Amino acid sequence: MKKHSARSKCFPLMNPFWYENINMTASHKQLLNMHGTFVILLPLSLILMIFGGMTGFISILARAYLLLLMTGWLFLFGGLVTLTGISVYIAYSAAAFKEALCLLGRNNLLEEVDIKFGWSLVLVWVSFIAEVLTGAAFLLAARVVGLKQRREQRI
Repeated sequence: MKKHSARSKCFPLMNPFWYENINMTASHKQLLNMHGTFVILLPLSLILMIFGGMTGFISILARAYLLLLMTGWLFLFGGLVTLTGISVYIAYSAAAFKEALCLLGRNNLLEEVDIKFGWSLVLVWVSFIAEVLTGAAFLLAARVVGLKQRREQRI
């Protein structure tokens, strides 16, 4: 019986942004593309949250309708980016598991591969929910400020 070697058929996944000159299968290129996608999306989501927090703090102090509205939409967009990153990460993990099945065979799979999502995935889901709720709260605050400004203009 021929034993499969995991090292002989694997390509390095360390740099998902440079692999044009390497001869790879379509499944390996797809794995690298998905890896590169969530490596960009999840930090982008964090940047959007930080920027949204800064604009949110200023907009609450200034009680500026447009700034509150922009901050709400920024948080909702950040939530969408987070959700996309989560989805790509889960799809990437499933594709990597399927690729490991092909490389190692079913008998050796549980000995060689251990897939656990852990707390990081839980925290990303919490982040997504918090971004959506924060975005909705800022949109509600913008509506309240807008109604209050219209009332004051009438008087």
